[in-house]
Amino acid sequence: VQLQASGGGLVQAGGSLRLSCAASGRTFSSYNMGWFRQAPEKEREFVAAVSRSGGTYYADSVKGRFTISRDNAKNTVYLQMNSLKPEDTAVYYCAADGVVISTREYEYDYWGRGTLVTVSS
Repeated sequence: VQLQASGGGLVQAGGSLRLSCAASGRTFSSYNMGWFRQAPEKEREFVAAVSRSGGTYYADSVKGRFTISRDNAKNTVYLQMNSLKPEDTAVYYCAADGVVISTREYEYDYWGRGTLVTVSS
């Protein structure tokens, strides 16, 4: 499966953005989907994931502010980001995992190119 993330940009602290990740192929609904991010000079970290059945998981740092969702008819997963903070500044990546839902990046088989989110203070 090929993944293409979009929707990043520059936003002020407290603002919102919605990221999208479009997947190619007809088996999108069989994948667990995740969002990760990498801030400058930091390791990539888990943000959120949604399972094949719609179960959701979040990093503590974004819980209550970010919402992950999927639309299998559109082969797309979304990340709605509200109440953004400067520390949310990072390149955001979407990923697909065909086996188990996971917060660990090495479990994910497919990755898209990232989209940059910059939150100004």
